[in-house]
Amino acid sequence: MSRNKYHNRKTVVDGITFDSKGEANRYGELKLLQQAGVISDLVLQPKYVLQPKFRYNGKGIQAITWTADFEYTEDGVRITEDFKGYGTAEFKLRLKMFKYKYPNKTLRITRAR
Repeated sequence: MSRNKYHNRKTVVDGITFDSKGEANRYGELKLLQQAGVISDLVLQPKYVLQPKFRYNGKGIQAITWTADFEYTEDGVRITEDFKGYGTAEFKLRLKMFKYKYPNKTLRITRAR
């Protein structure tokens, strides 16, 4: 498996490639929680538009998006979850934008134990 600049090791589980072993492990935990009925409607890689595309001085500017790791329902609440081993400046900025654009979403950041 390949490594990236943060020394994460891409890991494949159920034919799905995860960015890190920790994220793959969290997927396994969430699968078990879903099987036990603790959570439901598990979705991988939900994508959010933080700023739509637009035109500026006649040029197209790409949308700013963020793809979380997981989304699921727990106790009737829809949870958006991201697994982070290391929070980059880019992630912190996108996280602020997500909180601004989606203030009613419940966000959970999980980390390696």
